[in-house]
Amino acid sequence: MKFKNESDSPTPYTLHPTPLLAKLRRALRGDVKPHVLALEAWRRSRVSLERRRERAMLFELDKAPARLRPEFARLSASELLEHFRQRQSPKFFPGFTSPPEAIAELQRTRFPRETAQLIESGARISQAHRWPVLGFGEKDFGSEIDWRRDLLSGEEWPLDYHAEVELAREGADARVLWELNRLAHFVWLGRAYTVTRDEHLAEEFFAQLESWRTQNPVGRGPNWACAMEVALRAVNLLAAFQLFRHSPRLDENRLLHLLAVFEQHGAHIRRNLEFSYIITSNHYLSDVVGLLWLGTMLPELEAAREWREFGRRELLSEMDKQILADGADSEASTGYHRLVLELFLYSFILCRANDFAIPEKYWRKLHAMLAYLRAYLRPDGRAPLIGDTDSGQLMPLVKRAADEHAYVLALGAAVFKEPRFKLSESEASPEELLWILGAEGMSDYENLQPPEKASSQAFADAGTYIMREGDLYLLFNASDCGLDGRGSHGHNDVLSIEVSACGTSFITDPGTYFYRGNLQERHLFRSTAYHSTVQVDGVEQNDIRSSIPFIIGNEARPRVLGWETSATRDLIIAEHQGYARLAQPVTHRRTVEFDKLNRFWLIEDALLGEGEHVFCFRFHLNQGLETRVRADGIVEVCDKMQDTRLLLTPLDVNHTPDLEACWTSCDYGAKLPSVSVNWTLRAEAPLIARWALVPVCGQDDEMARLEMARQTAGRRANVNL
Repeated sequence: MKFKNESDSPTPYTLHPTPLLAKLRRALRGDVKPHVLALEAWRRSRVSLERRRERAMLFELDKAPARLRPEFARLSASELLEHFRQRQSPKFFPGFTSPPEAIAELQRTRFPRETAQLIESGARISQAHRWPVLGFGEKDFGSEIDWRRDLLSGEEWPLDYHAEVELAREGADARVLWELNRLAHFVWLGRAYTVTRDEHLAEEFFAQLESWRTQNPVGRGPNWACAMEVALRAVNLLAAFQLFRHSPRLDENRLLHLLAVFEQHGAHIRRNLEFSYIITSNHYLSDVVGLLWLGTMLPELEAAREWREFGRRELLSEMDKQILADGADSEASTGYHRLVLELFLYSFILCRANDFAIPEKYWRKLHAMLAYLRAYLRPDGRAPLIGDTDSGQLMPLVKRAADEHAYVLALGAAVFKEPRFKLSESEASPEELLWILGAEGMSDYENLQPPEKASSQAFADAGTYIMREGDLYLLFNASDCGLDGRGSHGHNDVLSIEVSACGTSFITDPGTYFYRGNLQERHLFRSTAYHSTVQVDGVEQNDIRSSIPFIIGNEARPRVLGWETSATRDLIIAEHQGYARLAQPVTHRRTVEFDKLNRFWLIEDALLGEGEHVFCFRFHLNQGLETRVRADGIVEVCDKMQDTRLLLTPLDVNHTPDLEACWTSCDYGAKLPSVSVNWTLRAEAPLIARWALVPVCGQDDEMARLEMARQTAGRRANVNL
């Protein structure tokens, strides 16, 4: 093997389409049949016409009261208020509708530490206007909350017609503004009110909602620019309404105000559905969930039945389209798998409570979604952040970081009475069990048998392959860009790995960090260079550009050549064609072998092709670890808190790696410094480079383990020859 001076840089030729061709390819990525294209063109022309009508009616839409069914429209305001206070149906989740005293007692006795935090949170929201937002920590919103002020730039977003709001603003991020305006903190305020019965909390809820409505007239400004955001806000408002509807602070005027807000949200979603004949995603799914919930929980509204029936029908249709056969969400993202799973799980529970039938085949799909989540969770109970994540949750009863997914699994365990989904004994029952499923759901969960040990598993449709044995875990990513080749939330992470051992996550996906707040950072976190795979000649696996942050190409097209699993050994072989567009094409083929008995992994990277190239082999390490290159060439990654190490051992490359400073994000908007270990070589293709990954826990015999890995690698090399 001959290596040349790595400072010499090749100039690979890549094909760059003309601007017009590029624009067409971005709009119609993947295979689009002519009749679908015609339908989509018709839909867009209809949307354009409807928006002209909507724009002309904005003043009337903002001032109009809720349209009630005749039997409710005839009631006086006081009679209507009494109706909402006393009604027993429709049914919401038990934690919201059970006697407050019973829920408060369970909350205090079962979750004492969390209850103290909840009460403190309610006080800070009501007295100081402070609460946490995404990964930015607690924010101070001042004495008068400005609902359109950007949290990053400090600038106020304009009240333009919603379809004309320019979301790409320098230094600003609509996703952060939208998180504030999802009004999830109303749910936290309501939970604190349930526990304390402090009427100051109820007064704060009604005052903030009135402030919000005044500053956000219907159809104008960024908070109406995305129907998904309107739908998620509606869900949180419905939950808060359930918690505050018995408060003396709810009077006739405030009830009419609330009903008008609900009417406006439902009607706006219905007028502005994020549907496309080409592809749909979590956005349209959120739209129909919002309509389903509004139609279910507010049958007093004239449009409720149509919203409910449309929402339920489309919910099931989207499950058919968006969920792969093996249970994974189709967007190549574990973060969006969590959100989409919440959308389906919570909606199915709501439908079941109100006797709206969900066919059995869809419950089976929901079960498969939970099984996929269970499989990808690391031994430490956290999730690998494959693809995009914006930390989004549906009705967040508890603020969860982007990599916290286990609480959804616990809910699934209780719903299906499935021991496999129960969390380990070291993981506490989540509060969501009490509020979503009530005392009975908590009892069902706790009466389940302890879960069986998780094993290696393949999800061929998702392209996710998990090797695990006890506290050892490796996730191998062979997924494409998602959404049937039209990906918007996929990353350039083909053939990348995540590795966890001895309770420590060592090699990790860096997460997402930002969408629009910093386009260069957005580009960096989804780039090939930020993932534990191989980059050739500095080229991206799939075409991505910082100027179009939600478009990714599908050039890599990964293909799994083999998967084997047994009690003693796992093996995965896969390749991709992302570098086939080089002047001298290269195929990256990666093989990972897991020796379960001797506790190590062997990785072989074969770069197949011809010509001279620069190959960069990267391993992206988690934050908080200490890393050094030893005299014997081994990279030692240490977690001193856990007394564990991972030895990254090159078997063919006599070359000192670079320890490159980078970042890791476990929550949207937050990042912590980390290290990427890079071996960069200029060499002729074909090239084979191999690595042994050897975890060392406590007083393990390091030398014996290393020698076993080297011997095994040597035998494999001889067999291949």
